[in-house]
Amino acid sequence: MKKLFTLRRLAGALGLALLLYSCASIGRPEGGPIDEMPPRFVTSTPLPGELNAQRTRISIEFDEYIKIDKPGEKIVISPPQVQQPEIKANGKRVVVNLLDTLKPNTTYTIDFADAIQDNNEGNPLTDFGFTFSTGDRIDSMAVSGYVLNASNLEPVKGMLVGLHNTETDLSDSAFVSKPFERVGRTDSRGHFVIRGAAVGTYRIYALQDADQNFFFSQPAEQLAFCDSLIIPTMEERTRMDTLWRDSLTIDTVMPVQYTHFLPDDVLLRCFKEQKQRQRLAKSERAERHKISLFFTAPSDTLPLIRGLNFDATDAFIVEKPTGRIDTLHYWIRDSLIYQMDTLALSLSYHYTDTLNQLSPRTDTLRLVSKARQKSERELEREREREEKAREKAEKEGRIYEPPRSYLTMDIYAPNTLDVYDYLSFTFQEPLGHLVDGTLHLSQKVDTLWQEMTFDFLPDSLNLMRYNLFADWEPDASYALEVDSAAFVGLYGLHTQKQRKEFKIKKLDEYGQIFFNVSGADSLCFVELLDDADKVVRTTPVTNGRADFYFLKPGKYGARLIRDLNGNGLWDTGLYATRTQPEEVFYYDQQLELKANFDITQEWHVADRPLHLQKPLELKKQKPDEPKKNNRNSNNNSNAGRR
Repeated sequence: MKKLFTLRRLAGALGLALLLYSCASIGRPEGGPIDEMPPRFVTSTPLPGELNAQRTRISIEFDEYIKIDKPGEKIVISPPQVQQPEIKANGKRVVVNLLDTLKPNTTYTIDFADAIQDNNEGNPLTDFGFTFSTGDRIDSMAVSGYVLNASNLEPVKGMLVGLHNTETDLSDSAFVSKPFERVGRTDSRGHFVIRGAAVGTYRIYALQDADQNFFFSQPAEQLAFCDSLIIPTMEERTRMDTLWRDSLTIDTVMPVQYTHFLPDDVLLRCFKEQKQRQRLAKSERAERHKISLFFTAPSDTLPLIRGLNFDATDAFIVEKPTGRIDTLHYWIRDSLIYQMDTLALSLSYHYTDTLNQLSPRTDTLRLVSKARQKSERELEREREREEKAREKAEKEGRIYEPPRSYLTMDIYAPNTLDVYDYLSFTFQEPLGHLVDGTLHLSQKVDTLWQEMTFDFLPDSLNLMRYNLFADWEPDASYALEVDSAAFVGLYGLHTQKQRKEFKIKKLDEYGQIFFNVSGADSLCFVELLDDADKVVRTTPVTNGRADFYFLKPGKYGARLIRDLNGNGLWDTGLYATRTQPEEVFYYDQQLELKANFDITQEWHVADRPLHLQKPLELKKQKPDEPKKNNRNSNNNSNAGRR
């Protein structure tokens, strides 16, 4: 009996402990339904849509404990606040404390997007906004659209988009001098909505607002502007809403009237201006025979050099390694000049003055060679080593040959060469001359090598490179021979003998892609892209066609650029002259090309809106996936937007 009593006491204690543990545990019982409902709006101070409101502290209450996700990124307050507001979650409340003084007769909107979530499961309350007015009316107009990167049509996330009312400021200077009147922010798709606008006429801009002053004040900020005026309107529309009996069964489908705001398709192409202040950043003489000048921005003309302790007439060979005139290397021809320890010169160039205008300027430079001279001790050691090597050679009965320096030559000639490719020769210094008859290109016919003709030309962009072009025969074998001392550098060094053998690919290893382009003229060119959105090949649009031959198998995209100035490059815009960046269009699919296949595609460049053109596979900015796919997530999500 005593044992039975003891067992009953232990069982009772264990049961009590389990009951206390279950009461202390927070969360749903194991096996119960997962909470998929977002928080629901209950009440607020001030009330949604309240008129003549004067409170700067807004408190919004929900039916469950909530948290705020990335408030600085997702929550947008309009009109924009110069002092950053305080936004925090407090139990079941969101508290917003506006630090700026409220403007009279103004509609205030707080767009939370999907920042408000329940505390347990993180269910977001999507598209939630709160509106009140300090005047006697609520302005309810809305403008929406997309912001894309002008050069590659990437959606731009987190971009500020703002309105200026032309009735209060007719000039274009408001964008560079005054904060926006109404603002929105782009999401991961580049989509934006600006709410709470009054009836009127507006100019619209996008801005990467680095200094958070809500106007364009930094040259490095990305921007976009629309050439057309924006006039907000609204219209009544009907949509079909579905009521569900349960998660699988539809109860009723019924028409619902709603107000739709226009325009809803504003397209802004953002860009960064290339407005750098022109000045000489650095000058150096890292090697005795080379002077280097580094400018902060490219110029249309070369600077003028006048020697002060040497004659600068025809003294240099100029290298522009970037293809632009912002980095310049001056190779000195005359040994009497480059052997001087210090070169004094005057440099005349254009620089940007305090009025932001290009003005002539002349600097005096004294350039000392940084190349270290060998000491007498080092020279003596070299002579001793050479004498020992000479004595050793005499003892071994051979002729002593002192070590020689050669001109470095890198030949691009892979074992397998594309049928459209060419060979390249890159040197460490400018060439003095090429000895005729020292280059030999041969094709293997049966078992014999037969010499063939070729073109050997300097590269148009790289002073140190030369290219060899020939009519390659597919699946044929070739040999390139370079005789010793074929190339002589500017400073007397010559190259060594080399031989390269290579083979041309077969034609059936390639495919072709042909585009029949409509909506484009001869000013346009097409860039063929790999699956990382990088340019593989470029061709102009000729008679409505853009043809790409000898392509390797793989996935390709295509981008068309309307090249208005004909320079073969995409050019950015300039706000001061209201110049938009050059237009860019994407073919809306990726093409998978197989070997020995041809693909012909019709391409109507303006058939689809720009924000729907770039294939998802090529986008680096992917749309954010919603946390929940809940039909009821929009319930009570627009407080004060009625």
